[in-house]
Amino acid sequence: MMPKANPATIKAFEALLPPDPRIVVRPMFGHKASFVNGHMFAGTFGPDVFVRLVEGDRADLLAIDGAKPFEPMKGRPMSGYVQLPRRWIGKNAEAKEWVAKALACTAGLAPKSRTTRPRGAPAKPPSIKPAPARRRKTS
Repeated sequence: MMPKANPATIKAFEALLPPDPRIVVRPMFGHKASFVNGHMFAGTFGPDVFVRLVEGDRADLLAIDGAKPFEPMKGRPMSGYVQLPRRWIGKNAEAKEWVAKALACTAGLAPKSRTTRPRGAPAKPPSIKPAPARRRKTS
């Protein structure tokens, strides 16, 4: 069961984000998520905040009491994402550091290209192929 968005966590999360014009914050399944170059690097999930990190940083964060792999569905961790310790939410120093690391590592990824049409854009018209030419019978 998906937890409901927590307004206090969303407010604390927004305060963790650095003032970077590349960051886009969007709703995601009723929660908030932040993106850079089309890639998600941090977000909220109920009372929790999660970040995307490179392998070495993930191991360092997971060694801290309270941090754990981010599992939006029980037993199905999201590869590359770690949940920050809940005690850090609202105490910005440690959490801000990890959000900044998440932004830095994710910003280094190649920008995502939009492969789907934007909402509201007309569908591509079907391609119409001419019918094959008919041969006339000669008698």
